[in-house]
Amino acid sequence: MVHIEQEVADLRKQIQALQKELSRVSDEAEIRKLHHKYGYYLDKCLYKEVVDMFADHPDAYVEFLGSRYRGKAGIKRLYQGHFQQMFVKDRNGPVHGWLLDHIMMQDIVDVDQTGTHAWCRTRTLMQAGTHHSIEQYYPRGHRQWWEGGLYENEYIKEDGVWKLFRYRYLPCWHAEFERGWSHTKKNYVPFATVPYPEDPLGPDELVDQRMLWPDTRVVPFHYPHPVTGKATAPDDLRAPVYGGDINSSDPPLSLALPEGQTRPGASAREPRQDDKVLPELVQNDVASKQNGNG
Repeated sequence: MVHIEQEVADLRKQIQALQKELSRVSDEAEIRKLHHKYGYYLDKCLYKEVVDMFADHPDAYVEFLGSRYRGKAGIKRLYQGHFQQMFVKDRNGPVHGWLLDHIMMQDIVDVDQTGTHAWCRTRTLMQAGTHHSIEQYYPRGHRQWWEGGLYENEYIKEDGVWKLFRYRYLPCWHAEFERGWSHTKKNYVPFATVPYPEDPLGPDELVDQRMLWPDTRVVPFHYPHPVTGKATAPDDLRAPVYGGDINSSDPPLSLALPEGQTRPGASAREPRQDDKVLPELVQNDVASKQNGNG
């Protein structure tokens, strides 16, 4: 009888472990789909749909080209204000002859053990520009370019639904279609210089994360090394000139949070090598603080 009771107890533990693992895998799949759906909406300038995907949490933000748009109001100002006005003249949806394709790939999704907080690192390769037939009336004229960038995003579960939370997009390079990336002009895309409300469509704050090709600093990884469990050394994320002194190069980029923000749901225990769920995200914050970036 004791033997049977022990077998039942062991089976219950196995079922609980399997349920937890199934939940993790399901959450990873939902987050991956969520980001790809974001990309499909963004391709067609469906900015209202994009904004509706973000959490209502006050700590939500989008970091883009050295700027941070905070809260649902700031995020709406970026997509339904700045982008919508610039690309499609305040319409929600595409306009004839305007190409904007974000190919999302190489996604790495990690769900915190609480099952309410997650990260995704993914790459985008973008083709953008206009058809020559709209050159005469489209305000941006006739142009075509390539773009490559990285997302390091966070997601939270609100009322049982996964939503976009903190979106960080760092464009790694731009290239004119005709000349290629080796001839890209410095500061190819201008950074914002005037915040909201002085600029009605501007960001809530300017941040010191301004990276454009030929800058090749590494966007920090939200995860530690999968074998050693260690974070990549901050100096190894920098990009000095060939053969040059590391101390003469720009400081490393950071995933540190704005002052006063925390990671809701994320636990703070140290990772173990046998974790099936990749270790929590506090480790990269520690490395950033030790390097004076947060």
